[in-house]
Amino acid sequence: MRLRVEFTTEPFDLDEPPPHALAARDVVQGADLDTVDVGPFGNTAEGGADEVLTAVDALLRKALAAGATRVSLQVNVLEEQA
Repeated sequence: MRLRVEFTTEPFDLDEPPPHALAARDVVQGADLDTVDVGPFGNTAEGGADEVLTAVDALLRKALAAGATRVSLQVNVLEEQA
């Protein structure tokens, strides 16, 4: 099974990324995922179910420890390509 996770961390800071956003970004960029797209208002990553779920666990723990007051995320199951 392949999954896509989309997430944001708060509070926002438009001048520079806060520590919790950097922590979450570091997790997904360092994870064994197929694609990672990091943006100023949201982030997306795709990969196998085990890899995505492991990354989600780590990004929640690290973002909250780094000061996030809210982490919003959505996980979608992707159709397998033949």
